[in-house]
Amino acid sequence: MITYKQTLGLDENPEAKKIRQTVFVEEQGFQNEFDEIDPVARHVVAWEDGRPIATGRVFPKDGAKETWIIGRVAVLPPYRGKGIGALIVHQLEQVALHCGAREWTLSAQLRAKGFYENLGYTAHGNVYQDEFCPHVAMCKRADDETD
Repeated sequence: MITYKQTLGLDENPEAKKIRQTVFVEEQGFQNEFDEIDPVARHVVAWEDGRPIATGRVFPKDGAKETWIIGRVAVLPPYRGKGIGALIVHQLEQVALHCGAREWTLSAQLRAKGFYENLGYTAHGNVYQDEFCPHVAMCKRADDETD
């Protein structure tokens, strides 16, 4: 059974930081993983059998109530391909919905574009580099929800 822990900031959620360190820094080589958004974002960690397995964060875009940014979605390698990433994204959407969100945006690694399209996100704009990795901006409106 999957359970979730949600916090404001990373101080009370060290598991989120550890998962991101493992996936983005150690595995993928990103250097600028932790930033000034972390203390003000809401972080969600998925747990299975007492182990933290995935994380992500969400925060209002420019302090707006209706548009929220999803990011730093990471699933530990042994748990990939099992739908955990989709569960984390859904949890982040729910957190934002409870805070008044009507739209979510994200910056997807280009290789994850299809994953987000399957969750109802639409790419817009040109591909751009974040550090060394190609990304694309994507968005989804709450009105587009079908479930």
